[in-house]
Amino acid sequence: MLYAKMNQIIDEVKSDVAERDELVECIAIALLSRKNLFILGDTGQAKSYAINLFRKRIIGAKQFERLMSKQTDEEQIFGRLDLSSLIPGNMPLDELMKEESYAELYRKLSEQYEIYCGNKNVDTLKATYELSKQTDLLKHIICTLKSGTPKMITEGKIPDSHIVFLDEIFKSGDGILNSLLTALNEKVYTNEGQTVPIPVISFFSASNEIPNFNDSAQAILKPLYDRFELKVLTQYVQEKDNRLKVLSGKQGKSANGSVTTIDLSELCAMQKEVEAITVPDSINELMDDVLCELRRCGIHVSDRKYFGFTPIVRAKAYLDGNTEVTSKDLLVLKNYFWNKPEEIAVVEKVLCDLCENPIGAEIERILAMASESKSVMDETLSQFETQQVDEREKIKPYVVFQKELFRIYLELTSLRNADLGDSDNTAITDAENELEEMLVEAAKAVNATSIPLHEQKRLNV
Repeated sequence: MLYAKMNQIIDEVKSDVAERDELVECIAIALLSRKNLFILGDTGQAKSYAINLFRKRIIGAKQFERLMSKQTDEEQIFGRLDLSSLIPGNMPLDELMKEESYAELYRKLSEQYEIYCGNKNVDTLKATYELSKQTDLLKHIICTLKSGTPKMITEGKIPDSHIVFLDEIFKSGDGILNSLLTALNEKVYTNEGQTVPIPVISFFSASNEIPNFNDSAQAILKPLYDRFELKVLTQYVQEKDNRLKVLSGKQGKSANGSVTTIDLSELCAMQKEVEAITVPDSINELMDDVLCELRRCGIHVSDRKYFGFTPIVRAKAYLDGNTEVTSKDLLVLKNYFWNKPEEIAVVEKVLCDLCENPIGAEIERILAMASESKSVMDETLSQFETQQVDEREKIKPYVVFQKELFRIYLELTSLRNADLGDSDNTAITDAENELEEMLVEAAKAVNATSIPLHEQKRLNV
């Protein structure tokens, strides 16, 4: 299976860089899902090194790399205008070769010239000369009919590349921002009025800072930042053993392991396999819960971002060898939904609560509702203490609470099903006991007699 090959590359690159497992996996996911990846971290954290280790294992993929600065212009990254294309009656050779008749004649001329170089025969030279005149004549006809359209020389630049690494992209000058934005977002490039698709699979970038988008001078960079769907935060190596391992490698004490590679056609085949991964309706419903909870926690998630998560979780499921997305595959979206580093912990908690332990999160939500309802009752009773209220009035807040608590209890017990594990069932039982204790405590506060919730449920049934 092709996914095993990609996992092998992931494992090998992980072994060459310390504490970069998350980053290395996200590089693979970016390539499989055709998404862009941004790495945020201080200088000297092997951000560029990890990217370069990985992308160099994609054989046959044209690659482009540039350290961006205010001085970087469009010609350096997108290519330059071919001045010969502006000369009347002339066309660049690569454009001429697109004409089958010319390409065939040009090939014959090249072969004839090779023969002459081998025998130095005058008759061969004359034949070569006659063929060259025919080639020039055909060129003149084609250029007369089709010349005059400006052409770009893009060889070795972004429009000619499959994988692009633009280090410190936010230091780009204003003059090329629009072109970069279009390339990142739509994978096209426009020049001289012509818009052409570019073959870039993924853009990568790394930086030690995020622009201050509240600054009017840097606000222009916000759309560019948003086009990097995947984002990873790196730290310096934390564990001593990992630091020593890196040192051994730098000092040549560690033997170099095997190097697995894949070619461009294999990567394209993997991307097609990723697209075939099924996303169950239950996952979409769960993701809607995730969206609502993230927004409730103050995390800005645009509709465009929310609706674009599918390729990423498909890629994660693919790497795990699954044919459909599971709830645990959604955990990879930790590196998709955050906008600022301080949001990472919140995003991770929401995903873990809802996707890794959905029953636990639901129990927590239900208990929170019960506590809130109990607080309302307690507050009302507290107000009664300062007023001359009839004893019969004091029982009313308890009755309201008791009814609400019973409704919450039913919601809790409805979580039980045959597919739950022992730990989940135990958690539900503990929560049931907590609600029972809450009811007893509330009854004592008003000197009332309570009927246990489980008994109420039995009687209602």
